[in-house]
Amino acid sequence: MVVPSAAELVQLVRAQGGYARTTLITQHGFSRRTIESAVSEGSLTRPRRGWIAAPDLAPTLRDAVKTGVVITCRTAAQHYRLWLHDASGRPHVAVPESRTGKVRVAAKVHWGAPLVPHSPDEVIDPIENTLGYIAECEPFERALATWDSALNKGLVQIDALSRLPLRPAARRVLASATPFADAGLETYLRPRLRWLRQPLRVQIWIHGHRVDALLGDRLVLQIDGRHHVGAQRSEDIKHDAELMLLGYHVIRVSYSQVMFDWPAVQDVITRAVAQGLHVAR
Repeated sequence: MVVPSAAELVQLVRAQGGYARTTLITQHGFSRRTIESAVSEGSLTRPRRGWIAAPDLAPTLRDAVKTGVVITCRTAAQHYRLWLHDASGRPHVAVPESRTGKVRVAAKVHWGAPLVPHSPDEVIDPIENTLGYIAECEPFERALATWDSALNKGLVQIDALSRLPLRPAARRVLASATPFADAGLETYLRPRLRWLRQPLRVQIWIHGHRVDALLGDRLVLQIDGRHHVGAQRSEDIKHDAELMLLGYHVIRVSYSQVMFDWPAVQDVITRAVAQGLHVAR
């Protein structure tokens, strides 16, 4: 019988995300002697009794393993590569409802029963739980942008979410969520312009190119991110000209304007609507 080596053990732990419970490892045929050997030589560490981890495991994950909590909310959203308004600040973790006593971790702690039960082998909350906490923790439009991001990536579906026992804040976000927004700033446009009572479609194709948003029939809204430079910028200018020749009107604004000078952006849009530039003639 061939006994799996310490090198194979390290490979398995890394394949599991850089951490694993020892019970799971032994189920794969590794002996406790092999585990001890890998730990003693420094190729693996033991952050907590019953767990082993890669020595270069991210500090947030290591702290979660060490303290027996689950990464969730904004911190888990970063793991899933979702759009976030602001990724800075303390880690966010979830603690089982049955747990008592203090949680000795420098983090924002979310208590309560999860929407979806998670395996004891995992320290990152399932996407549904992550979104549920996001809805309660973040302001509405920020939470909506993160939900849109998850839907756009295909990590969740609206129908499946609707069947979960969502709390009121999450129900409100779900009612406005869409899988068609490609970036958070496009999501911000929907609640901010809803009062105009004009159709607003995001990420639609016009004349061979995708535009960020179309208000009414003819008013195109484009939001420039940091990548809109060089060749990309030249291509955007060319497409703007083509759209104008087709009878569309283009309002192009920057990330900073949307985030930090929204009243000025809104003023331009409302004046364009007042002039009927959103209506096909």
